[in-house]
Amino acid sequence: MVTGGAGFLGSHLCERLLAGGDDVLCVDNFFTGTKDNIIHLLDDPHFELMRHDVTFPLYVEVDEIYNLACPASPIHYQFDPVQTTKTSVHGAINMLGLAKRVRAKIFQASTSEVYGDPDIHPQKEDYWGHVNPIGSRSCYDEGKRCAETLFFDYNRQHKLRIKVARIFNTYGPRMHPNDGRVVSNFIVQALQNQPITIYGDGMQTRSFGYVDDIVEAFIRLMDTDDSITGPINLGNPIEMTVQNLAETVIRLTSSQSKVIFHPLPADDPKQRQPDISLARSTLNWEPTTLLEEGLKATIAYFDKHLASHNITHVDSSRFASISPLLADGTTAQVYPACP
Repeated sequence: MVTGGAGFLGSHLCERLLAGGDDVLCVDNFFTGTKDNIIHLLDDPHFELMRHDVTFPLYVEVDEIYNLACPASPIHYQFDPVQTTKTSVHGAINMLGLAKRVRAKIFQASTSEVYGDPDIHPQKEDYWGHVNPIGSRSCYDEGKRCAETLFFDYNRQHKLRIKVARIFNTYGPRMHPNDGRVVSNFIVQALQNQPITIYGDGMQTRSFGYVDDIVEAFIRLMDTDDSITGPINLGNPIEMTVQNLAETVIRLTSSQSKVIFHPLPADDPKQRQPDISLARSTLNWEPTTLLEEGLKATIAYFDKHLASHNITHVDSSRFASISPLLADGTTAQVYPACP
């Protein structure tokens, strides 16, 4: 079972599991996921789709659970922060309870945001983080931290078989065009020859992992023996500045866009880079997709998506009251009528 299976990462994971011969139950409430992401799987007799919100209990029979359900971009998780916390915490409780009942192995999609604005660099799994517990991002950051606590308590108290992955910035086809994250924002702005807005001086750094590489790591982690629980960092250790990413996107799209700068928002992490030594030694895994190769595939996806939905302009008013400045250094711009 894949919760959040109609989302960006979830849909790619469902595909990969089906390709490996598994029967897959995709569970999603379609808050940020979309049927478009998994419509090509609906005719597969080994694939099943269920509309369900993980904040409510679920009674099914499964062998493995991948818990990916939770909005992952600031513009989405800040839209209803209370529900975001419920999804992380109540969702974890419900999925752990299900795993306990059916004796299933369970995977938690945690996040690099558990490290907050880190004061060590790069980030290793034994770092406890530097997180604001009452800020606008806390619903996501602290919700994921609490979910990790629950997973390890279920492991200690009930001997539940758990796998916890801390996912760093991931990009690729099927990213939501409304998610406000740096890769999708830059690509859509560049394709429309609009100004690319960077908050701060553009020297804040991120590390970008391509979706296929990250999904491969999910599978490898789930297949490890029960002594390996995580948490384990999954991401690309190659660090780059936000400004360099913008310039790369402009070049790859042959765009006329210009980069403009505005002040940096509060709680913006200045650096984000995973130490993946544990993933290398435990999973025999590291990313293999070059950034430009992954960006070209993502650009092609957005180019086709924008054309098919006849999206020709930006409308940021819908979410203007939520977060006009996003912590990855981009504007909170939203595209109307996107599925």
